[in-house]
Amino acid sequence: MRKQLEAWFLYFLLYSFLGWVYEVFLEVVVYRWGYSDRGVLLGPYCIIYGVGALILVFSLRGLQRKRIYLGPVSVTPVLVFLGIVVLTTVLELIGSYVMEWTTGSWLWDYRRFAFNFQGRVALNPSLRFGVGGMVFLYVLQPLFEKLTDRMPPRVLSAISDVLAVLFLADVIHYVVT
Repeated sequence: MRKQLEAWFLYFLLYSFLGWVYEVFLEVVVYRWGYSDRGVLLGPYCIIYGVGALILVFSLRGLQRKRIYLGPVSVTPVLVFLGIVVLTTVLELIGSYVMEWTTGSWLWDYRRFAFNFQGRVALNPSLRFGVGGMVFLYVLQPLFEKLTDRMPPRVLSAISDVLAVLFLADVIHYVVT
């Protein structure tokens, strides 16, 4: 059980980091707004992506493994995509309210997009999260699971312990300041 918890913690940090990279890429390359740290902590991670990734794994893994057909065509990937869109949209909406409650604002504003709700969620980003979630569930997560499964337990434990201490220090710094 400890090995599984350590692996989930590493997945959380990895997807939090990849989310941060994605956000910075959008700001610097796509929108050309310039660099700004997209996380709320000091480290290069957006924890909402790590939380979202784990929610997707726990919620959609069973559906992903099923083979649901409409005639001869498998519709499982379509159902998984829709599940990702719904779950990530709800998470982003809840995250915006939690951030506003704890910090007074949230880090994104989707008012410029059509089909938005209070600038907190919008169709365009939700569909992008759907595409990213498909890459995550069907490509990245299986790869990361193979990597953590092949790690000796002591190595996995050492890596997760060191990263947990650094992450905890970052959280404490955030709470104190």
